[in-house]
Amino acid sequence: MLLGGVGAAAVLATPAAATDSALFAGATGDRAAGVQARGVQAAGDQAGSWATAVTAAPSGTEVDLGGRTLRQVVHLSLGGRQPRIHFTNEYGPSPVRLGEVWTGLRAGDGTRRPVTFGGAVSVDLPAGGTLTSDPVVDLVLAAGQDLVISCYLPGPARVRTLNPRAYERNLVTTGNRAALPDAGPGSEIGQYLLLDGVSVRPEAPAPVVVAFGDSITCGASTRPGRNHRWPDLLAARARAEGLALGVLNAGISGNRLLTGPDLPLPDPAAPIPDGARSGPAGVRRFDRDVLARPGARAVITLLGVNDIGRMRATADLLIAGHREIIARARAAGLLVIGGTLLPFAGSTYDGPARQAARSRLNAWIRYGGEYDAVADFDAAVRDPRHPSRLPARYDSGDHLHPGDEGMAALASAVPLTIFGLLSR
Repeated sequence: MLLGGVGAAAVLATPAAATDSALFAGATGDRAAGVQARGVQAAGDQAGSWATAVTAAPSGTEVDLGGRTLRQVVHLSLGGRQPRIHFTNEYGPSPVRLGEVWTGLRAGDGTRRPVTFGGAVSVDLPAGGTLTSDPVVDLVLAAGQDLVISCYLPGPARVRTLNPRAYERNLVTTGNRAALPDAGPGSEIGQYLLLDGVSVRPEAPAPVVVAFGDSITCGASTRPGRNHRWPDLLAARARAEGLALGVLNAGISGNRLLTGPDLPLPDPAAPIPDGARSGPAGVRRFDRDVLARPGARAVITLLGVNDIGRMRATADLLIAGHREIIARARAAGLLVIGGTLLPFAGSTYDGPARQAARSRLNAWIRYGGEYDAVADFDAAVRDPRHPSRLPARYDSGDHLHPGDEGMAALASAVPLTIFGLLSR
C-alpha cells in the first residue's frame, strides 16, 4: 500500500460548524491557497451530475433484459446542457446491444430526446467495457431534477453489471417502449443496471465532489424515490446556498475499504461469488469510482465500518488504507475530506474491540492532520448521553444505519465553504 504524506492541516467540521467557521482552523495560508489552486473544470467541459458505483451480480442472479425496456430514474445534482450518459458492462461476459435509448425529464412533457452514440441509434456495449453517449444537444437540465433514461435491449441480455441498491423505483417492461413517455405496466426493480453516470456542461465552471462509501452513502434505510441519501441532501443544501456543486454517489452497500471479492474478468465460465454484491475493496475501486469521474475535484470518504464489523480489521490497518486513498487522491490533484465513522452500539457490529477500533480510527481522522478537511459524521449523529450509539430520532432501527433525519444530519456535517473555494 502507498502511504500518504503527513502534516496536512486538520480541519474539523462538526454539526456546530455547518456555517464552516472551523474551516481551515489552524491551516497555513499556503494550504488554503493550495485548495483554491486545484480549481474546477474549464468552462464548457463536462462535469458529473449523477453517478453510481457498480459491482457484479452473483452467478444465477443476473437480470434478463432481452426484448425488454429498462426505465431508470436518476436525481441530478448539477444543472447544465448537452448531457451525456455513461454506460458500463464491466462485469458482462458478452456485449449487450442497446437497440434504442431515450432520455428526458420525469416531470416534463416534450423533453424526451433520442440518445446517440457516434451518431448511431443502436450500438453494442462491449463486454468488460464502457460507453459514453453523444451530447444530447437540445436538452437543458436543472440541478435537483429527475432524469429518466430508457433503454431497449433487443437481443439476449443477461446483465451482470449493477448497483444492487438504487433506492429508486426503476421499471422493466416488455417490448420496445424506450421512446414512449408512458412506461406502461412492468416489473419494478430496485437496482441500477448497466448505468454508470450522467455528465453535463454547466453554464459556469462548477466543482464536483465524490461521496465514497458503503451502504450509509448508498442510501440504506431511506425510502425509495425520495432522494434522501446524504449526498442528495448535501447537493440540495448547496443549491439552497446558491452554490453550483456536482455531488456523485459512489456508495456500495456492504463495501469495505481493505478487502472485497476478487471479481473475475468477464468470462461466462467464471463463477461470481455471493459476496460480490458488496463490491471490490475501496482501495481497488478508488480510481474507477472517484478519479475517473468527469470534473472530480474532491472526495469525501466514509468507509471502514464493514471492515471493523465483518472482518475485525484493526485501526492500524484501516489507517494504512486511508493513507493510500489520501496519497492517490492528492497525486491526482483532488481535495480529500475524511468522514468519521458513525456510532454502532446495539447493532450486530457492537463489541469492545470493534468500538475501540472505531474510536481510534476516528481520532486519527479528526486529529491526525493527514486529511485536508474533516466531515465529523460521528459528532453529527451520536447520542450526547450515549456517544457510542445513534439516538432514536436518527436511528433507522438497526442501530447502524441512520434514517431520513439522520441522513440530513450527515449532510449538514460537510463544510460547504471548502467547495466555494474550489469554485474561485
